[in-house]
Amino acid sequence: MTHLSVEMLAADATEPITSAGHAQLGIAVLAGIAVIVLLITKFKLHAFLSLIIGSLVLGAVAGAPLDKAITSFTTGLGTTVAGTGVLIALGAVLGRLLADSGGADQIVDTILAKAGRGAMPWAMVLIAGIVGLPIFFEVGIVLLIPVVLLVARRGNFSLMRIGIPALAGLSVMHGLIPPHPGPLAAIDAVGANLGVTLALGVVVAVPTAIIAGPVFSRYAARWVDVRPPEHLVPARSSDDLEKRPGFGITVATVLLPVVMMLAKALVDIVVDDPAAGVQRAFDVIGSPLIALLTAVIVAMFTLGRAAGFTRGRIATTVEKSLGPIAGVVLIVGAGGGFKQTLVDAGVGQMILDVSKGWHVSALLLAWLIAVAIRLATGSATVATISAAGLVAPLAAEMSTTHAALLVLAIGAGSLFFSHVNDAGFWLVKEYFGLSVGQTLKTWSVMETLISVVGIVCVLLLSLVL
Repeated sequence: MTHLSVEMLAADATEPITSAGHAQLGIAVLAGIAVIVLLITKFKLHAFLSLIIGSLVLGAVAGAPLDKAITSFTTGLGTTVAGTGVLIALGAVLGRLLADSGGADQIVDTILAKAGRGAMPWAMVLIAGIVGLPIFFEVGIVLLIPVVLLVARRGNFSLMRIGIPALAGLSVMHGLIPPHPGPLAAIDAVGANLGVTLALGVVVAVPTAIIAGPVFSRYAARWVDVRPPEHLVPARSSDDLEKRPGFGITVATVLLPVVMMLAKALVDIVVDDPAAGVQRAFDVIGSPLIALLTAVIVAMFTLGRAAGFTRGRIATTVEKSLGPIAGVVLIVGAGGGFKQTLVDAGVGQMILDVSKGWHVSALLLAWLIAVAIRLATGSATVATISAAGLVAPLAAEMSTTHAALLVLAIGAGSLFFSHVNDAGFWLVKEYFGLSVGQTLKTWSVMETLISVVGIVCVLLLSLVL
C-alpha cells in the first residue's frame, strides 16, 4: 500500500503530546468537534479554516503545548496532501477529460438507446455508477441533470423515478469507492489495503445502489410526483463538439485504474510473497498513483484526441480541472491534520481503552461516529476523515478484509440523512425544482437508505470474511 498508516504517521511520537486522562481527552474531542460544527453551521466558516481552529482547540483543551499541537496538525496535513491530495487531483483531471470530451455523454446516450421504458431507472443507476466512478459528486450531478430531465420529460416519467436512481449511483460511489476523497482519506487513516477496499466497496455498492435507487424511486415518485421543470435543462458539454469518443473505449478508460488496482489486490492474495517479482511489479502497477496517472495519460489520447482536441486544448482542460478541487484538497488536508492531532493527543488509544468493555462491533461504532459528525456538519468528507481518525486504532489488530470493512462502515455513516446543512441538499433541491419538504422526503431519505443498507451489507460481510 502506498499510503502511510496512522501507526507510521505517529512513529516518531511514541509519547502523546499530552498526559491528560481519559475524561479530559473526551472533553477535548467533544470541544474540538463542537467548534468545527459551530463554525461550519452557525458562522458559515469554510471547513478548511474550521478544521484548523478545531484542531487547535482540541490540543488546548487536552492540555498539549500549542507548539506541539501545531506540529501535529501540520504534519498530518502535509502527509495527507502528499498521499491523498495527488490522487484527488489526478481523479479531477480524468473526470474533466471525461466530461469535456463528450465521453460521459457517449456513455449516457448509448445505454439509454438500449434501455426500454421499464428498464430506464436501472439504466440511470448504471450510468451514474460508471460516470460517477472517477468524478466528484457535484460534477456528476451537473453532468447527469440534463439527461435526467430530458429522459423524464420525453418518457413522461415522474422526475423522482428517473432522478433518484441517478443520485443514488453517484452518492454510493462518492461515499464508498476510491478514488473519491472520503474513502481515500479513510484508507490512509486506518492503514487499509486500497485494492481490497475497492473490491469490497463494489460488493457493498451494488445492492446498496439498487435498493436506494430503482427500488426506492417507486415510492419516492408516489410521495413527490413532480415533472421536470422546463427552464432547468442546461446545455450538455458535448453539444458543440463535432465528434466524441466511442462508448467502448470511454468505458475502458474509466475502468482502467480500477482494473489495475484490483489486479494488484488479486495478485497479493494469490502470490502472497512480497519478495516475488510478480508481486513487486503489480505493487507498482496497481498503486493508486500509477493507476490514476496511467488512466489520465491514456485518456488524453482515447478521450481528448478522439474528440478532436488539440494539444493546447488538452492542456487547458487539465489546467481547468485543478482549480475547482483546490478547496477539496485543502479540506481533506486539514482533516488529516485534525486526525493527526487526535492521534498524537492519545485520543485513539483512549477510544481503544474505553471501547474494550463495550459489546458493540467496531464496525458499528465507526458507523455511529461518522453518522453523528455527518448530521452535525453536513459534510460527508469531514465526517469520514474525523471518524477515521477516532477509530483508526481499532484497525491495528484487524485482518486486511476487516480493515477495509471499517473504511466502508465509516463511508456508509458519512452519507446518513443529508439535510439543510449539506451543500448537496440544496444542489438537488434547486436542480430538480423541489421544495425543502419534498427534498427531505426524497433525497434525504435516499441518503439514509444508502447509509443503513451500506452498514448492513458491511456487517453481513464481516460475518463471512
